[in-house]
Amino acid sequence: MATLPVAFDSELLDSRVEGAGVGVLERASFRYLTASRVTLGTTLALATLAFGAVQAWAWAGISVLVAAALLLWAWAAVKRAFVRVVWTPIYAPAAVFLLITYVQFAGRFTADLVATRESLVKLITDLLIFFLACQLWQAASSRELRRLASVVTAFACGLALFGTLQFFASPGTIYGVVKPRWGGWIFGPYVNHNHYAGLMEMLIPVAVAYVMSPRPRCTASAYGVLVRALGPLAILIAVASVLLSGSRGGMISLAVEAALLTVMAGHFLPGTHRRRVAITVIAGVAASASMFLWLDPGRISQRLGAVADLPRAPEATLGQRRELARDALHIFRTHSWLGTGFGSFATVYPRYRSFASDLEWDHAHDDFAEVLAETGVGGGIALAAAIGLFLVFAFGNLRDRLDHEGGWIRLGAAIGCCGLLVHSFGDFNLHIPANAAWFAFFAGLAVSGGSTTRDALQDSRN
Repeated sequence: MATLPVAFDSELLDSRVEGAGVGVLERASFRYLTASRVTLGTTLALATLAFGAVQAWAWAGISVLVAAALLLWAWAAVKRAFVRVVWTPIYAPAAVFLLITYVQFAGRFTADLVATRESLVKLITDLLIFFLACQLWQAASSRELRRLASVVTAFACGLALFGTLQFFASPGTIYGVVKPRWGGWIFGPYVNHNHYAGLMEMLIPVAVAYVMSPRPRCTASAYGVLVRALGPLAILIAVASVLLSGSRGGMISLAVEAALLTVMAGHFLPGTHRRRVAITVIAGVAASASMFLWLDPGRISQRLGAVADLPRAPEATLGQRRELARDALHIFRTHSWLGTGFGSFATVYPRYRSFASDLEWDHAHDDFAEVLAETGVGGGIALAAAIGLFLVFAFGNLRDRLDHEGGWIRLGAAIGCCGLLVHSFGDFNLHIPANAAWFAFFAGLAVSGGSTTRDALQDSRN
């Protein structure tokens, strides 16, 4: 990570160096930065509650709110009299991917111009969320990251409680009143239980990292003490809700995340901390499984026992998912260079479907195969480069970063992103606007914790 300072006004900068008006400028800038953070966090929460933002009005609203958060961040820079842009090499493959999709749209090299335009707007929104997460949280203190993690923990617990209560009280409707036109396996505010599990896969690791991280030396607030004390129960409820949702992909991803956390802790932590992490993970898995078995009415366990069954709601079976991914790769072989157009899978797929089905297939149930089919070789290389750079920057210098609480929280965000990437091999979580937005936010949070600290930034200003 690197920072690129850009001055707006030399006279104002000189006055800052001399100490004139520094307090006023800093306070005004801090207010706008805080407003930008709050706006971005509110956007993520509202996107989740608005059925995952899958409807046009919802994802369009996300775009407007993200633009507002960007303007607040920019205005904070104006008040501060200089812009400090945090740079990460991930911007390069992201820009290449964005350029490919724009060329498809502008040059009409797409099978569905309207779908490509919609996908382009969503992509720009997600890239802005990633950019804002890098800018707003690069120099965040442990206290600020602790506050963020406590909010994520509380949100995950509240969403899990709501989803569990709805599962028993009104399993066929969302919020007790909204019944999807085409049906679905509802859990929480999502029509598809797999997408609820995809969201929780990202939230739970942050909550776990928050609870397991070293205790802060400073005195915590009453809210922080409460969330920290109830954190294990919140995580237990969240994990049990994923098991109760019946998402096998979600369960596999949670298992991968638990293994990843255990391995990393074993490699980078001293012996006493290593044993504490291992015991905590094992105890958490056992407690979550016990709560699930206590809550499960029976049909979820039966479904989990049958690997390739056809569920009670229209949903792809394991065999159909394999065929969808294979067909998507067939599309890629036919349109290797430019692809069929970002977002055009639903339009193109009927000509390539290799199995009989009465269902309409909007996605390949494999985000990586779908990207190859829609964007060709260029899009696939850009995506692979972005993921590779993410892994390098998110998991680099872990030994140093795990010495303080902020590093743990960033590690939790990174593990959550890895869990969703694993799930994306068998589903299309990254095509759900709310889940894609959370992924972009956590990815930015994970890679923005480089060597630049609040103190270093403060020194560079003086």
